[in-house]
This record gives sequence, structure tokens and C-alpha cells, in this order.
Amino acid sequence: MSSRVIHFEIPASKPEPVIKFFQETFGWKIEKFGDQPYWLCTTGKEGEMGINGAIMPRENERHHVQNTIGVANIEASRKTIEANGGTLVSEIMDIPNIGKFCYFKDPDGNIHGIIQPVEM
Repeated sequence: MSSRVIHFEIPASKPEPVIKFFQETFGWKIEKFGDQPYWLCTTGKEGEMGINGAIMPRENERHHVQNTIGVANIEASRKTIEANGGTLVSEIMDIPNIGKFCYFKDPDGNIHGIIQPVEM
């Protein structure tokens, strides 16, 4: 697996107007993910260039748009992140039927996610 950006998250103080904005402005299909305050965004047709993502409630004023990078082995990737000057900012979280996920900061302090997807 290559380590590509595979998902984005847009935090919003009030998710509903942001959802409406992206639906009406760009034609995104946006659907709530289960009973979570998390809305999945399909930004285009399968096979077209681009990625999909989500809109979620903003946790604090420092919560910015962030990308998630797919990795083959989350444990090895965490070690590589630290070896190259990054900082781990969360433990590994298991997202049922999705994969193992965690957050890290790059050397400039930007927060990103990595995910080891569930093997299908």
C-alpha cells in the first residue's frame, strides 16, 4: 500500500450550515455516519480523481482541517513518524469495520491522521 492521503475532515462550529454549503456549492453527497455527529462526504464519482472525507463538530479553536494518510502497518508508521521528527498525539483507536487510526503532528505542528484499513 502506498501512503496516500485517503480522507479529509472538516471541523465545523455548526455542522449543518457547512454541510448545506458543500452540498449546494459543490454537489457533494453528505450522509450522517450512524448515530455519530459525523457526516461522510462523497465528493465525486468512483474512479474520478479526488478523495472523500467528512464534516464533524469542531472540538476547539485549534481544530483545523486535517488529512488522513493510509498506511500498511500503523505500528511501524508510528515509529517512522517519531524517527523523522514527528510527534504522536493519540493512542491507536480501533474504528470497527474501518481500521486502526491515530493522530500525529508533523515537525511544524500540523495535525494529521494515519489509518491502517481493515483488510477486506
